Amino acid sequence: MSILSAILYFLAQHPFWAWPVLIAVGVLLGHAMAKWRGREIWYLLILPFFLCGPVNIFTAHISNALFLNAFGVNGTAVITHSEETSSTLNDQNIWAYDAVLKTSDGKDVLTQFDSMSASIYPIRNEILIPPDGQPFAVKYIPGFARNFVILSDQSPYGKKYLISQDRAPVDKAAAQFAVSPNNKAFIAEYRDALRTFLANHSHNADPDLVADYHAKLAGLPPHNANTQMSVPVMPK
Repeated sequence: MSILSAILYFLAQHPFWAWPVLIAVGVLLGHAMAKWRGREIWYLLILPFFLCGPVNIFTAHISNALFLNAFGVNGTAVITHSEETSSTLNDQNIWAYDAVLKTSDGKDVLTQFDSMSASIYPIRNEILIPPDGQPFAVKYIPGFARNFVILSDQSPYGKKYLISQDRAPVDKAAAQFAVSPNNKAFIAEYRDALRTFLANHSHNADPDLVADYHAKLAGLPPHNANTQMSVPVMPK
């Protein structure tokens, strides 16, 4: 497992260097198979290895994250230094990070990554990097702990992010309810949003926020209240 982890680490951390390496592997493998089988068609193996190069640039960190989450053991890590680089990704500068990973048996491992190569689980269409100095949950393969996946949803910064995301429907429903407190549809949406948030975050959200949401839920008109099913009309 540690050898596979090292290979995935190289593919994720050095995707541009990995491209010529993959081509070389394809050439050597195709040549070996052609000599062994006596058929030059085996040289076509070069093509998939060539195509893997550009694909790897955008997917290596995803494959690495899935592998480490499935087979890794739990640990913790802390970013000790972050620095903006001159390289860019999607018109934004890539950040480089130094970190210390503490293994399950208490050993400290120095490691590095950047915002392009970071392996984060769950897989999302955004890069959620922990703040400097704050411990976060990781998984790694013993024997090659430098390669790790950040478990964002199990880390304090990730939990705060999820709470912030899940507050958005509540805020939207609250704004609609404030515009038209007698609209049954708005009341129902607000009630559902509050209940959903409380069901998911009563245990990890700010206690004052939880208490406030409970009070707002209790203060909503009951289901059988005589309210109007009307939507406000914008003034011309």
